[in-house]
Amino acid sequence: MRIIGSFLAAVFATYVLGAIFISQGNIANIIAMNFEVTMAQRFDAAIHDVTHMTDIYLPVIAVSFLISMPVATLIIKYVPHLRMIGYVLAGAAGLFALHLIMKMVLGLSGIAPTRSVVGLIAQALAGGVGGYLFHLTSMKRTTAS
Repeated sequence: MRIIGSFLAAVFATYVLGAIFISQGNIANIIAMNFEVTMAQRFDAAIHDVTHMTDIYLPVIAVSFLISMPVATLIIKYVPHLRMIGYVLAGAAGLFALHLIMKMVLGLSGIAPTRSVVGLIAQALAGGVGGYLFHLTSMKRTTAS
C-alpha cells in the first residue's frame, strides 16, 4: 500500500506542477505578443489548467511513471546509495521522454510550451519533483529503539 500511495502522490504532484508550468508557459507566449497579463489572470489560468487537464495529461504522466519508476527501482537495487538521485532522474527522464516521444509519434508537440527547451526542461523538473516525492514517501520507516 505504501508504494501505491507513493506512486499516486508522485503522479499527482507531477501533474499539478506540470500543469502550472504549462499554463505559465502559455502565458509567456501571450506576453511575448505584447499583451499584458495580471497576476490574477496567471493564477486563474493555472487553476483552470490544473482542474481541466486531468482527463488527458494526468493519465499520460501516470503511464510515464509506470515505466520510469519500476526501471529506477531495478537499477537502485544495485546502487541503493543512489536511491534519491535515481528516482529524481527517473521522474525527470520519464516526463522528458514523454514529450519527445509524443513529438516523434504524433509529429507535433501536444503541449505548446514543450516546443521550447525551457518548457521541456520545466516538464522534466516537474517529473523530478514527483520522483523526489516518490523517494521520500516510499521509504520504509524505521522505528527508533
